[in-house]
Amino acid sequence: MPWRETSVMEERLRFVARLLEGEGMSDVCREFGISRKTGYKIFNRYKDDGLEALTDRSRRPVRYANQLPAQVEALIVSSKKEAAVFEAFRRLFTERGLPNAIRSDNGVPFASPNGLYNLSKLSVWWLRLGIAIERIRPGHPQQNGRHERMHLTLKKEATRPHQMNMLQQQVRFDSFVNEFNMERPHEALAMKTPADVYCASSKAYTGLQDIDYPFHDRDALVTNCGRIWMYRKKINISIVMAGQRLGIKEVDDGIWLASFMHYDLGYIDLEQRTLQPIDNPFGTRLSPMS
Repeated sequence: MPWRETSVMEERLRFVARLLEGEGMSDVCREFGISRKTGYKIFNRYKDDGLEALTDRSRRPVRYANQLPAQVEALIVSSKKEAAVFEAFRRLFTERGLPNAIRSDNGVPFASPNGLYNLSKLSVWWLRLGIAIERIRPGHPQQNGRHERMHLTLKKEATRPHQMNMLQQQVRFDSFVNEFNMERPHEALAMKTPADVYCASSKAYTGLQDIDYPFHDRDALVTNCGRIWMYRKKINISIVMAGQRLGIKEVDDGIWLASFMHYDLGYIDLEQRTLQPIDNPFGTRLSPMS
């Protein structure tokens, strides 16, 4: 009987039963239309592990060539869930002060493809601190040319070839930072070093200040699931705004303007229970290159 007419498990059981009855391996394999190699594999599995060994086994490889140890994988996943980038910026802002603006590309964590106006939780936090968002146009890295040029130098001098382990690699990075900032003259800086011309910001980092909406009818707190409540109705805003307070002002019957700080986000239609976005208040804006 062909294997496909019954389940694989049933066929393997019949195959093993014939061998246990004393039939020869060659004859049974010929009857079932399989090679002797496959026949011995099935029978040896049965002898080693019993009937359970006759079920289909996972085709997943036992190991992957570049697979990380489980402990390292768990550490990476845990670190990503903690969003360590916030703590890194807190240390930077505490030490160096707040910038007027931060220029970035349109990728994570600076922007979010699924967030309102492509905002991310990080960029919302920057806005709360009074930092303007500057995003380059997608596919135009030349708009952030100084940064991209620094990356090219970094990769060339600090990662090619890479070091044997993370500790050695960090030492190489630290050495590069010191040389780039303290020792190497730059043509764009009239042959001065970055340390010669850099000065910290005069805007001190003091944490988040409360938001006040004196010219709105009311305010509303965005829940952890990205919604606000209005007249017992849930209005979807965006998960990236979770924990933020919005200003709400009625501009027409059943139509409300929603604002975040001094940015207008869009209009809320109570019947539709949605926020209708308007012109992107966080669109591409680039300050003159200094």
